[in-house]
Order: sequence, then C-alpha cells, then structure tokens
Amino acid sequence: MNLKQIGLLFVLADFSAFTAYVVYHHGVVGLFEAAVINTATMQIMLDLALALTFFVAWMVGDARERGINAIPYALLVLTTGSIGALVYLIRRERVTVSEPHTLTAHAARA
Repeated sequence: MNLKQIGLLFVLADFSAFTAYVVYHHGVVGLFEAAVINTATMQIMLDLALALTFFVAWMVGDARERGINAIPYALLVLTTGSIGALVYLIRRERVTVSEPHTLTAHAARA
C-alpha cells in the first residue's frame, strides 16, 4: 500500500463516518429534502451531480486503460456519490496501466 492509497483511505474513512452520522440524524430522505430546500442548496446538489458525472466519464476511460470493470464503480458513485469515487481512486492505485499502449508501439515498429 502506497502513501496515496493511505491518504485516500483516510479521507474515505472520515467522509464515510461523517456520511453515516448525517444519515443517522437526518435519514436518506432528510438529505434530499435539505438538498432542495432552497436555490442555494439546489445549486450545490446540481454542482455535485455535474462533478460526479464528469468523474464517471473520466473513470470509464481510465478503468478501460487499466483493465478494470468500471460498471460496479459507476453504480457505487450513482448510489453513494463521492464515496464511490474515492473507492475507485483507491482501487486504481493497485493496478498499473495495461499493455495496449506498448502493443501499439511494438506493432508500429514491425
């Protein structure tokens, strides 16, 4: 485990604990009610949705390069938001970029 994974695990643990605390006190429905209570909170929710959409789009290409199945992580992002994104970032640190780039370079030389 490298330093980047340790840092990501620390952020994941802290954010997950805070999320659990908020869900315990307000419930899942309470989170969504708070998200649409006024235009300011709606803007924050839309901003998060947009950022996570961009993340998933990037993740699909990155996962393909690394030989990782992106579908479980995309579903995790869809259901847990940033927690799913953090889980993917931790997972991607365990895998090096697969060899298609090298194979393309070898084919070009042949």
